[in-house]
Amino acid sequence: MDAQLSLTEISVAREILQDYDPAQHALNHLEKHNGKVETAFEDLWIENNGQPIMPQGKSLWQVTLKVLREELCGDDGFRGQLKEYTKKPGSSPLLTGLIVSLVGLAGANGFPIDPAIATIIVLYILKIGLNIFCEYTEIEISPD
Repeated sequence: MDAQLSLTEISVAREILQDYDPAQHALNHLEKHNGKVETAFEDLWIENNGQPIMPQGKSLWQVTLKVLREELCGDDGFRGQLKEYTKKPGSSPLLTGLIVSLVGLAGANGFPIDPAIATIIVLYILKIGLNIFCEYTEIEISPD
């Protein structure tokens, strides 16, 4: 599922997260890539970790989401935090808390991620909704 944030959505997130530097860095990448979530994610990943070596037909974005789906969808704490944020959209502490929570959960499960990358993932989940994120099944990319 290709998700794209509008310039308005990026601007709103920038305002909400104005005091959180990793989020500002992530939003700069989103702006640079016209709101394309997967492209901004991959750009940040390469910046932080170098070029990944992926098997043909695999997307770093899809593999990352699959791993995170296993961790996040069964975590009542993360689900609760997301629900609280959707009740009070625009809350800087709640949105920052979601990002920090994602970093913590991923790290605790052997998948450490940078807070800027976590920002992009949280914004993606907010865009499509947690239920869709949790139910979405990976589509195999056929080699051209």
